[in-house]
Amino acid sequence: MSYTFQFGVLAQYQGEILSGIWLTIKLSILSIVLGSAAGVMLASLRSIKGGAVRYLVDAYVEVIRNTPFLVQLFIVYFGLPGLGIRVGADTAALIGMTINLAAYSTEIIRAGIEAVHKSQIEAGEALGFSRFQIYRHVILVPAVAKVYPALCSQFVLMMLASSICSAISTHELAASAAFVESQTYRSFEVYIVVTLIYLALALALRAALGFIGMWLFGRRVARRTMTALPEVPA
Repeated sequence: MSYTFQFGVLAQYQGEILSGIWLTIKLSILSIVLGSAAGVMLASLRSIKGGAVRYLVDAYVEVIRNTPFLVQLFIVYFGLPGLGIRVGADTAALIGMTINLAAYSTEIIRAGIEAVHKSQIEAGEALGFSRFQIYRHVILVPAVAKVYPALCSQFVLMMLASSICSAISTHELAASAAFVESQTYRSFEVYIVVTLIYLALALALRAALGFIGMWLFGRRVARRTMTALPEVPA
C-alpha cells in the first residue's frame, strides 16, 4: 500500500499551530517558575520544621507523585466548580501543572538538601553566619546546584506533559494538532510535524536551562544540564 505525504495542506493551519505552540510555551514557563518556587519553599519547610509540617509535605508529595497527572487535572477542572470555584481551562492547566511539578521539585530539592555535609554547616557557624545565612548560602544554594540537572529534566518532562491538558479543552499544541487532523484527515503529516515541534521545544528548553545554570552555578552544572536526558518518573 502506497501513501503520499502532503505536508503542504498544513500550511493553511499554521496560525492554529503557532497559537498552540505559544500556549504550550506560556504554560510551561509559568508552571516551571511557580512549581520550582513552591518546591523550594516546601523542601525548606520540610527540612526546617518537624512534626506535622513535615508529614503534611511528605503526604502531599506522595499523593501527587503516585496519582496520574490526568486525574489531578480533572480534580482541578471538574472538581473545583463543585466547591464553587470556577476556573477556565488554561488556568486549570496551569494550576495542575504547578501542583504536579511542585511535588517533584520538592522531592528533588529535599535530596539535595540532605546531601549537604554537616561539616559545611559547622564551617558556616564557625564563620559567624546567622541561621538564615547558613541555610541560604551553605545549604540551599549548594543543594539546588547539586540537583539542578535533575530539576531541569523534570521541567522538560512537565513541558511534554502539557499535552495531557488537551483533555480539559486547553488549546495547547496537542489540542491544536487534534483540530488540524480533524480538518485535514492527514494524521501522519500532522503528528510528524507536532513530534518535531515538541522535540525542538524540549531541546530549546534544555539549552535555555543550561544557560541559566551557567549564570547561576557555573559551567560544570550547565554542561551536566544540557547533556542530561529527561527520565520518566516512576
